[in-house]
Amino acid sequence: MARTRTGIGFDLHRMKRGRPFLLAGLRIPHPSGPDGHSDADPLSHAVVDALLGAAGLGDIGEHFPDSDPRWRGTPGPEFLQRTRALLARAGWKPLQVDAVLLCERPKLGPHKRRVAAALAKALGLRPSAVNVKAKTMEGLGDIGKGRAVAAQAVATVSRR
Repeated sequence: MARTRTGIGFDLHRMKRGRPFLLAGLRIPHPSGPDGHSDADPLSHAVVDALLGAAGLGDIGEHFPDSDPRWRGTPGPEFLQRTRALLARAGWKPLQVDAVLLCERPKLGPHKRRVAAALAKALGLRPSAVNVKAKTMEGLGDIGKGRAVAAQAVATVSRR
């Protein structure tokens, strides 16, 4: 078996007025936020899926199903920490994460470094091992019209 492996993750949420906009546990000022069963943090959820995929451990829905009331309102960093523990039990550790946030509003550029640092902390990684980018959809589709937000992540894990 390979000493390092890479996985990909994706998450998408509708925006809802009055919901907090949370990324890696940080609140981003905006009148709307992602809607979902947990805190609806698309970045954390995409990273969880990327890590689980890299380790061959399934996906977020298998470990933290939205049909289970115990996960209602759960913060993204808790999912990240629990995923890190799942990886450790299976003999893996996170090495690196690269993520893209797809969001028209709010503008996420000013928040990227803080969000990346919070993500690194939740995963026990050096800040230099986590990169977060922000892209708009140029006004196209639900994301471009501000009705949704998405994130895509790639994660590399290694044998402990």
